[in-house]
Amino acid sequence: MKHGKNFTLGEYVVIKKPELVEVGNNVRIADFCRISSACHIGSDCEIAPGTYIAGGDGKYTFEMGDCSSLAAGVKVWLSSNDYVNELVTHSIPEVKEIQGNVKLGKYTGVGTNSVIMPNNDIPEGVCIGALSFVPSNYKFEPWTVYAGRPIRPIKKRNKTNVINTLRKIGYIKE
Repeated sequence: MKHGKNFTLGEYVVIKKPELVEVGNNVRIADFCRISSACHIGSDCEIAPGTYIAGGDGKYTFEMGDCSSLAAGVKVWLSSNDYVNELVTHSIPEVKEIQGNVKLGKYTGVGTNSVIMPNNDIPEGVCIGALSFVPSNYKFEPWTVYAGRPIRPIKKRNKTNVINTLRKIGYIKE
């Protein structure tokens, strides 16, 4: 596993394929997380306890932009059974799965116990409320708060305030 400075890894974290994981500076991955897929985690990120990032067997990648977070219990799937069109099993090779990368842009956050299905591109500034379900191929708008089962837009996020805070702390220099 490649990682930057000031990296904190909980004592009870399982990373099944560490050679597929890259982590930036100032990152914390808390106890009881499990990562079993390729991951690129930016700088100044947090992955809270009990988070799973799984599926895809290294063919697909989870990417997390700078200054982003996954709250406790979040599940990110890069591969899943197709419960509508297929058998629900991994033991039969002919069964097609829903698969794809999941990307979180910069300044994103995912609330406690949310589930993100494969093949999603979550743009900069998006926040997803607790207990939300993100189906495959959901179309997001940047700097918007989403929540629910099924997920839906709630309101626009205050981009100006977030960027000003980042400037005050010296993260963005302009």
